[in-house]
Amino acid sequence: MERRNVTPVGAVACGIAAGVVGTACMTAVQEVMARRRRARAPVHAVEDGREDPWKSAPAPAQLAKRVIEGVMQREVPVERISLLTNAVHWGYGTALGGVYGLVESSVRPQPAVHGPVFGLGVWAWSYATLVPVGLYEPPWHYKASSIAKDVSYHLAYGSGVAAGYALLRRGGRRRAADW
Repeated sequence: MERRNVTPVGAVACGIAAGVVGTACMTAVQEVMARRRRARAPVHAVEDGREDPWKSAPAPAQLAKRVIEGVMQREVPVERISLLTNAVHWGYGTALGGVYGLVESSVRPQPAVHGPVFGLGVWAWSYATLVPVGLYEPPWHYKASSIAKDVSYHLAYGSGVAAGYALLRRGGRRRAADW
């Protein structure tokens, strides 16, 4: 890939846009996997509503709930679980793209290597931050298949960020000879 000078602000901005691409890739893989699971899973009776839905809410929603209730002193209704899950998922993935952009602009670009490594780093970071606050168990408490699935999501994310960043840095225009 051709190296062009880029300011740190430009690298972060390009990385943020690439973070959207990576998050879209991760979301697509998650959705495909979820549809496959739903297609194979037996139909269960509807819950009777006795258990607190927040206990089974995804970690992004639980984290957002803690921040909102802790900082704003406002109770968050269960109807907001889906909204908060998506907002944190997309916000976190997009923002971390900025970190990728800053680092990638400082080294010799190797998106095929840096993207998956970045995705694995984000996966490790999620455990490093969410285990201490009690939203995740340490990775060795999960089945290998669960870890593999989670790692695959993050590899898709990192690869998507790297591909998005590489394309954006080229200006999104490639000559036919470059393909």
